[in-house]
Amino acid sequence: MAATEAADTQLMLGVGLIEKDTNGEVLWVWCYPSTTATLRNLLLRKCCLTDENKLLHPFVFGQYRRAWFYITTVEVPDSSILKKVTHFSIVLTAKDFNPEKYAAFTRILCRMYLKHGSPVKMMESYIAVLTKGICQSEENGSFLSKDFDARKAYLAGSIKDIVSQFGMETVILHTALMLKKRIVVYHPKIEAVQEFTRTLPALVWHRQDWTILHSYVHLDADELEALQMCPGYIAGFVDLEVSNRSDLYDVFVNLADSEITIAPLAKEAMTMGKLHKEIGQLIVQSAEDPEKSDSQVIQDISLKTKEIFTNLAPFSEVSDDGEKRVLNYEALKQRRFPPATENFLYHLAAAEQMLKI
Repeated sequence: MAATEAADTQLMLGVGLIEKDTNGEVLWVWCYPSTTATLRNLLLRKCCLTDENKLLHPFVFGQYRRAWFYITTVEVPDSSILKKVTHFSIVLTAKDFNPEKYAAFTRILCRMYLKHGSPVKMMESYIAVLTKGICQSEENGSFLSKDFDARKAYLAGSIKDIVSQFGMETVILHTALMLKKRIVVYHPKIEAVQEFTRTLPALVWHRQDWTILHSYVHLDADELEALQMCPGYIAGFVDLEVSNRSDLYDVFVNLADSEITIAPLAKEAMTMGKLHKEIGQLIVQSAEDPEKSDSQVIQDISLKTKEIFTNLAPFSEVSDDGEKRVLNYEALKQRRFPPATENFLYHLAAAEQMLKI
């Protein structure tokens, strides 16, 4: 038990504080432990205090080079001990995807800073959670790390909402995810981008892989370089300029206009046929059933996905080195599937690294 707790608590990487003073200057004030200049600049960019449009985003999250960041921003009330500060952001970096967990913890840290005006108490609480998974305080609320299960974070979004917006076109997103393609999502509001993008990996539940999610990306050279090192991803942007960056995506989702576009170079792999129609109909029927919860819809899609892998199984064989299963392309061709199905199964085998090299 102690071992699992220790494993669970060692997920946080660092905590930081950004302030906006009465002169309108935004400064990186404090962090524990130390951080790199690159990461500091990235977090200053993500925190809404440096934003020109002055909009306050209470909570944002994203991923950069395998580390997750979570930022809670608050306005300082006149009654606070912080006299020269108008707003501040608490930043947490961690190894795991769990927005609800870190939103809860950063809110507690914000209350502490508002009350004491010094990072000391925050650091004490951070270390308590890091080592014991818990911090308790009468006035600021308690936090227990193990109350926040990773699976719950995976199921927090709504697949039903996605299907009600995109209907049969949801199958394009499912296909792109199955084939580990690059999906870019645009909406001017970061909250909409985050809600939508965090839900997408659930369409391929069998992988339970949220490392493909980059829910808040800027068109910054360093961020784009980091993103392009990932073979397939879901990336969220609030800058419409990204629509002109066809080098960044195979599928472009304009969430504001409810439009999904397949990039010309991805069209061949993403050719839709009878199988896709079946999958699309299943997704829509399941999502439109008022009796079904989001997790039941995910389960239905997951069963259909398993069926696809079962279809692929007869055409795979153990590789020469006996290490893994690879596709026997001749056997697949002899089965005479409709061209779009054969094409999809071939590209799926490629995505699953089942092609002979």
